[in-house]
Amino acid sequence: MYELARKGLKAATDRGADEAEIFIMEDHKTSVDIRKDEIEGAKENISQGLGIRAIVNGAVGFASTNIISRIEDAAKSAVSSARVRDSDPDWKSLPSNGEYPRVSGIRDPELEQMELDDCISCTVKMLEGAKSIRGIVVTSGSFSRGFGKRMVMNTNGVEIEERSTGISGFTDVITTGGSASTAYDFAISRTNDIDFLNIGKNAADLADSSKNGVSIEPQKTNVILHPFAFSDLIGNAFMPSIDADNVQKGRSNLIGRIGESIATEKVSIIDDGLLEGGIETGQADDEGVPSQRTTVIENGVFQSYLYDSYTAGKDGVKSTGNASRGSYFSTPSVGPRNFIVDHTGTDIIAKTDTGILVNSVIGAHTANSISGDFSVEARNAFMIKDGKIDKPIKSLMISGNIFDMLTKMNGAGKDVRKVGGIVTPSVSIEGMNVVG
Repeated sequence: MYELARKGLKAATDRGADEAEIFIMEDHKTSVDIRKDEIEGAKENISQGLGIRAIVNGAVGFASTNIISRIEDAAKSAVSSARVRDSDPDWKSLPSNGEYPRVSGIRDPELEQMELDDCISCTVKMLEGAKSIRGIVVTSGSFSRGFGKRMVMNTNGVEIEERSTGISGFTDVITTGGSASTAYDFAISRTNDIDFLNIGKNAADLADSSKNGVSIEPQKTNVILHPFAFSDLIGNAFMPSIDADNVQKGRSNLIGRIGESIATEKVSIIDDGLLEGGIETGQADDEGVPSQRTTVIENGVFQSYLYDSYTAGKDGVKSTGNASRGSYFSTPSVGPRNFIVDHTGTDIIAKTDTGILVNSVIGAHTANSISGDFSVEARNAFMIKDGKIDKPIKSLMISGNIFDMLTKMNGAGKDVRKVGGIVTPSVSIEGMNVVG
C-alpha cells in the first residue's frame, strides 16, 4: 500500500502539483438485518478506494476511485481539477509529518477472525433477549461487524497507516395488544465485549414498562435525559457551534466567546482522539495530523473550537486533529472525535423528588444549530416521584435551548455510555419546559 501511495504522489507532482495527498481506505463488513421477529438476511461486503488531493498555485483539486490500480489516472484528474479552479487565498498547506501518539483498544483480532455463523448467532441472541418478555415483537434490528485499514500519505512527509475493528447491535421493539408502546436499545464497541442478549432484553423491558401511559399537564420541571436522549441533543444543537468552519462563516452561537462561562462549573467537555477503545480513536485524524485531547469546556468555561488544517490555517492556529472523512470519495472537513461529557456521577433519580425521565427523543435533527433552540418528542418517558421511577407518560414534548441547558445541569448519573462518538452519562436539567 505504501508503494502504491508513493506512486500516486509521484504521478501528481510529475504533472505539476505543488502538494499532493493520498487517502486510502479498505473495509470488510458483515451485517445481519432483523425484520418482524426474523433474520431477514446477512451479507458480507469488501470495499476499498482512494482519494487524491492535489494543490496547484493554491487551488485544490480532488479525485477518487474504487479501482486502486488506476491511482495514476486519479492523480491526473486531481491535478486537472486544481488547474481549472481559482486559487484559494485561505489555503496554507497540507499538514506535515508529526509525532504520532500510541493508542489502544481500537483493534480486536477476534473480530477480524469472526465467522458469518458467529455474527448470525449474536443477532439471534438479540432476538432471544427481546422475546424473553411476553408480548414483544422485534420490528427491526441489525448487527454489524467490521474491520479495515486506512492510510494517509502526502508530499510533506506524512505517512501513517492504521487498522481498526468495530462491532454493534441494535434492536427496536413494539408491544402487542392494547395500546402499543415501542423502545430500542443499541451498543457499539471496538472489541467483542457486547452482551447482545441484553440489548434485546433492555429494549423489551423498556417497551413493556412504557405501556398504559398517563397524561400530564404542561409544566417546568427537572428532566433527566438518558445518554441516548442527551447525545442526540448535544450532537445536533451544540456541536455545530464549535466547528471552526461554522464559526468562520458566522454560523455559530459561540463566535468570540472563548474564555466565557457557558455551562455550570461542574461540567467539562473534552474531544479526545486518544480515548482507549473510543469509536473515533486513532493515531491521527483523516489528513494525518496527530490525534490529541482538546478541552472544549473546562469547569464551565469555553476553551476551544475544533479545527482541521484548512480552518486552522485561516485562523492562524494549529489543527486540533479533527479532520474527518465519511469515505475515500470525500474531502476532509471538521468533525468531532470522542466527544466526552464529564460530570461527577451520582444516583440522580434517587436525588430527584419530582421530575421526568426521558430515554430518547425524536426530531433532534430539527434543532437550530446556531441558536441551540430545539423542540422534540420524548420517547419512553416516565414520571419520577420521591426518588423513584413512577408511571409512564403517554405523550410528551420537551423544548429548550442547549446553551441554557448546560448552565442548568444539576447532576449526572454513573451510566456513562458510548453513543457513537459521543460519550456521556444521563444528565439532570432543572426547569425544562414539558408539554403532555
